[in-house]
Amino acid sequence: MDTSARSLKRGPFQGLNPERILAAVESALGITCSNLCRSYNSYINRVFEIADIRGNGMVVKFYRPGRWSSQALHDEHDFLLELAEEEIPVLAPLRLADGGTLGRSGELFFAVFPKKGGRLIDEFDDELWLALGRLLGRMHMVGARRMPRDRVRMHPAESTAAQVEFICRSGLLPEDLLPAYTQVTRQLIHLIEPLFDHAEMIRIHGDCHGGNLIHRPGESLYVLDFDDMAVGPPVQDLWMLLPGPLEESLTEIDLVLEGYETFRPFDRTSLRLIEPLRAMRFIHYCAWCAHQVVEDGETAVNPDFATRAYWHKELEDLADQLQRIAHPASSGNFSRDIF
Repeated sequence: MDTSARSLKRGPFQGLNPERILAAVESALGITCSNLCRSYNSYINRVFEIADIRGNGMVVKFYRPGRWSSQALHDEHDFLLELAEEEIPVLAPLRLADGGTLGRSGELFFAVFPKKGGRLIDEFDDELWLALGRLLGRMHMVGARRMPRDRVRMHPAESTAAQVEFICRSGLLPEDLLPAYTQVTRQLIHLIEPLFDHAEMIRIHGDCHGGNLIHRPGESLYVLDFDDMAVGPPVQDLWMLLPGPLEESLTEIDLVLEGYETFRPFDRTSLRLIEPLRAMRFIHYCAWCAHQVVEDGETAVNPDFATRAYWHKELEDLADQLQRIAHPASSGNFSRDIF
C-alpha cells in the first residue's frame, strides 16, 4: 500500500489511515477496493486516489470537520449534480449505496468522485478564452436558478468581516501590529461595501483559477474543486483567470465575455469589483492559512506565514490595494468603455 497515505496523526484528521479510508469507501459504495491509496496535495481537506478491484479509478475527499455543515456540503453536491445533468463538464460526486452523495466515517464527512485525467493549461489561445467564457456562462445559468441553503455570501460586510475577525482573534497577529491591521481592513471594508449593494449574487465556483481547470483534448475544459462554492458576483469566477490586471488583459476579457454572453448577459459594470475582490482575496487567503495553523499547528502551503515579515508584507499589500481602489486613476487602474 502506498505509504504516502500514512496515518495522519495531527489535527482534525487524526487516525485517517489507509485502512479506514478504504473501509469507508467500500461500505459507502458497496464495492471492493484494491490496495491503492495515494495521497493528493490538499491543504484544507484530505484527498486520496483509490480504485476498485477492476481498476476503475476514483478520488475520495474527506472534508475538514467544522469547516462546512452537512447542509453546506449538500449544497456543493447539489450544484455539481445540476451542472452534470446539463452536461456541463464538471466532476460530480458518485451516488453511494444509500442513494446519497455524502458519506460519513466517524466525525468526518466524505465524498467519492470519478477520476478523470487532463492537463493544466499553460497558455490560453483565443479559442480557449472563448471556450472558457462559454463554460462560465453555462455554469452561471445553472447557478442563477436558485440559492443554496448554507453557503458563504461573498460580501465585504459578511465573509470578509468574519475573516478579519478570525485573524484578529487567532493569536497569530503580533499585538503591536493589530491596530494597523484592524485599521486598514476596516477602511477597505468601508470603502468597498457600497460597491456590492446592487451586485448580482448567484451560486458561483468561488475559487476559479487556472489550477482548478483541466483540458482534455478532443473533449472540453473541465472545472474542478467546488469546495469554496459561494454566493457571489459572477465576475468572481472570471478575474483570477486573467493573465494580469484588467487594464493589461483587455483582449482576454473581451474574448471571455464574448463567449460568456452566448449563454447569459454579463453586467460589465461589475468589472469594477475586480480590485475589491482582489483585496478580499488577500484577506481570504490569510484566514485560510490561519485556520490551518490553528487546527494543524502549521501550514504547509506557506512556511513563512505569521512571521513578522509576513505581516508587514500583508499590511503593505492591503494598503496598496486600498489606494488602488480609492484612487484608480493614480494607481494605473482605470475606467473605459468596456464598463
